Amino acid sequence: MARRFVVEADGGSRGNPGPAGYGAVVLDAETGEPLAEVAEYIGTATNNVAEYKGLIAGLRAANALDPDAEVLVRMDSKLVIEQMSGRWKIKHPDMRPLAAEAKAIMPPGQLTYEWIPREKNKHADRLANEAMDAGKRGEQWQPKVPPGGTLAAGAPEAAAPAAPADNALAEPAATGAPAVGWGSADLGTPATFVLLRHGETPLTPEKRFSGSGGTDPGLSDVGRHQAERVAAALAARGTIQAIVTSPLRRCRETADAVARRLGLDVRVEDGLRETDFGAWEGLTFAEVKERHPEDLEAWLASTKVAPTGGGESFATVTRRVAASRDKLIARYTGRTVLLVTHVTPIKTLVRLALGAPPETLFRMELSAASLSAVAYYADGNASLRLLNETAHLR
Repeated sequence: MARRFVVEADGGSRGNPGPAGYGAVVLDAETGEPLAEVAEYIGTATNNVAEYKGLIAGLRAANALDPDAEVLVRMDSKLVIEQMSGRWKIKHPDMRPLAAEAKAIMPPGQLTYEWIPREKNKHADRLANEAMDAGKRGEQWQPKVPPGGTLAAGAPEAAAPAAPADNALAEPAATGAPAVGWGSADLGTPATFVLLRHGETPLTPEKRFSGSGGTDPGLSDVGRHQAERVAAALAARGTIQAIVTSPLRRCRETADAVARRLGLDVRVEDGLRETDFGAWEGLTFAEVKERHPEDLEAWLASTKVAPTGGGESFATVTRRVAASRDKLIARYTGRTVLLVTHVTPIKTLVRLALGAPPETLFRMELSAASLSAVAYYADGNASLRLLNETAHLR
């Protein structure tokens, strides 16, 4: 029997638009026990933006606890509830991506929406206000309920950051905050991630599955040449302010080549590692189809299915990449950062920025040593600026 959760979410703006934040709590439907809290100060935004962000964060928190759970969403926003229930049309073009991002988190058959009066949404309202108060102090909100359950009476508050909260990276700003490039809102300098796929390894031209669970190959001679070419191109641009890399060898070698040219240090972020392809590591697609035909078919049909032999599903990878994304956005606000990573993490960041469905992962091409770029603004808007550029290699 599927688990049942209640997600209560809220958002607020002190000015509309003004300093804004959201809050959400995941409750056990049977006991009412809080299982996870999420909240975030999001800078200047409208009430509608904050409320949708609260919904998205609450759904992501519920999905992280159990992606197969049945979820009742309760909010005091009539607009969000009616639009997500399909009873109201989403007429404003800037609101449609917000709803699309929320709908992409869990299958609609698992979700029910219910409007509640404001006085019955006090928990989420309190979290949203706590997040706004923390943001006013220049601090980051911290949860009092760790993911998974309540704290015992008298126990110290959790010191870990909140469960991965969605930064609405796929959302253009909603009503009152025009999408970047089309209005006069001063959103400040975005955090810009320049996404570099590592150079070729011996497995790359043979199109073999090469994830985080295999032999961890280094760059080939071709890959080292590619790394030097991209390093020269990035040095000429002169915009990179920091470098973060996947822990896998091929990425570290690519990052080191760029770091030497730019005179920067390299930070390792474990969440940027490639998918673990389990028993498929080192095999070609044809070999996997021959040896594991049913498993491959199931994997291609659903991002929740993992490769044979204990690999990672794309849904699992998405959660850890999104968590790393949020952490890096907070760390590098207003800066341009090179992320040296792999095919799946880059495609995932692009997909989330666009609010595209999971099957988009199978519809993008990313060449070795290619560059892509996504900018993240203070209102939660993400802008895809570049995809699979390889001019520096020609």
